[in-house]
Formats: sequence, structure tokens, C-alpha cells
Amino acid sequence: MSIDKGNDMLGASRSLIENEWEWPVHGLRHPPERGTSGWYVWTGDLSQDDDFFQPWHASHLVERCPSLGHLLRLPPGTRFLFAPGYEDVWEDPSLLEV
Repeated sequence: MSIDKGNDMLGASRSLIENEWEWPVHGLRHPPERGTSGWYVWTGDLSQDDDFFQPWHASHLVERCPSLGHLLRLPPGTRFLFAPGYEDVWEDPSLLEV
């Protein structure tokens, strides 16, 4: 699965990577840069800790939760909130600011 011309890396919370997470899943997308997709995806409370987000291939996230695949195709400047039976997507222009 390619989310944006080979930029398949995203920032994921340890809870997602270690498969110790609860719903909902939050996501936001900055413009892609340096070989990354610009996506940051997490569960639980967002933290400002330097190690909160870890690099992870988008394909691993989609293997874990196939329902997120279509959301990772959304353009930069997008946020989402996803849980079984619930999906909310909205634009956030502040994500596009440098």
C-alpha cells in the first residue's frame, strides 16, 4: 500500500506499534518531507515527549487495522478520528503552516 509516492513512513505512538491500544485512533497530516508521509497517528492522550512518535511503515499500521487504509490517502492538512462504527475527517489548515 502506498500512501503518497513512496513516502510510506509515518510517526506512530508506541501504543499502536506495540498493539496495546484502545479506541479511538487519532491522525493528522503535515506536508510530506524527507521521505515521510507527514502522518502522525496515535491513541490515548497526545504527548509532547520527544519519543512519543516512532517511525513506522504505514503498511504495518494497515496490517494491524485495515480500516485505516483509506484515511492514509487523505491529503496534507487533514485530521481524522476513527473507531469501530465512527469516523470523522476534517481539514486543519494550521497543519500546512511552516
